[in-house]
Amino acid sequence: MLTWPHAKSDWFDLLDEVERCFVLIANEILKEEKLLVICQEPESVKSKLDNVLTKNLIFALLDSNDSWARDHGAITLIVNGKPVLLDFQFNGWGLKFPAFLDNQLTSRLFGMKLFSKDVGYENLLNFVFEGGSFETDGVGTLLTTERCLLSKNRNQKMSKNEIEIYLVETLGLQRVLWLSSGYLSGDDTDSHVDTLVRFCDEKTIAYVKCDDPSDEHYIQLSRMEAELKLFRTLEGEPYHLVELPMAEYVADDQGRRLPATYANFLIMNNKILIPFYNTPKDGRALSVLQTAFPGREVIGIDCSVLIKQHGSLHCVTMQFPSGVL
Repeated sequence: MLTWPHAKSDWFDLLDEVERCFVLIANEILKEEKLLVICQEPESVKSKLDNVLTKNLIFALLDSNDSWARDHGAITLIVNGKPVLLDFQFNGWGLKFPAFLDNQLTSRLFGMKLFSKDVGYENLLNFVFEGGSFETDGVGTLLTTERCLLSKNRNQKMSKNEIEIYLVETLGLQRVLWLSSGYLSGDDTDSHVDTLVRFCDEKTIAYVKCDDPSDEHYIQLSRMEAELKLFRTLEGEPYHLVELPMAEYVADDQGRRLPATYANFLIMNNKILIPFYNTPKDGRALSVLQTAFPGREVIGIDCSVLIKQHGSLHCVTMQFPSGVL
């Protein structure tokens, strides 16, 4: 799913540039998978895409505040062999930005297909939970950050232990792994884990590594690395850790650092889309991911415009299992 940028969003002064980025992402997805696009002007969007690929295109005409589908999109479980769509609360990353339209998108898209009371999801709408705030290995482990899930204006009435119990019961998990360190300057999300650390498979974790002691991130990311080295798989083995390079310093018009990261890649059926920022480290990051995903082609997408609004490639996409669309 992509929620298309529009003139009434924060993209109003970057609209042509950001649409070019969305077109690159959309065309790569359409080459092999169905794509759901949330927008108000489907013919305009369709005219920008590769006409040969539009057989896989699905439109939903709905209003949105912004384009961060990872955080306002439905989260899907497989229950008894069938997909179950969960609609958690999205409140603009702890009430930082307007999100009243984005928070309605999942329910307006899927309605009563979302969840049923017999599987215990009655309280989803009261729990604030964004797709970028967690990673799962698909076999029972969820990875997240304390900075995000324990932050103010999300679920502050719940303790860490209560949040962990809730996630285990609601998502059918065996455990939650918490990171207490790690952040990116300029990040609005309170350290979403998808900007820092990603599962490549149930035994492999890719993470952002900072090698420069003079970089403001060095201490925090070194501590995060130390935490990752202590984590164990469900079988009790150390994870295979893959070091992603720290992205080059990317600044906004006022010289403030933006949260560029190569960890914000998208895993597809047969390929990986990795964000590029037009710096020399792009090629190095692609090579690293290619070793982590030997069975998939890794393709770079210029996301230098996305980072101007403090997000990247994984942030603007949300995947669904086969059978949902």
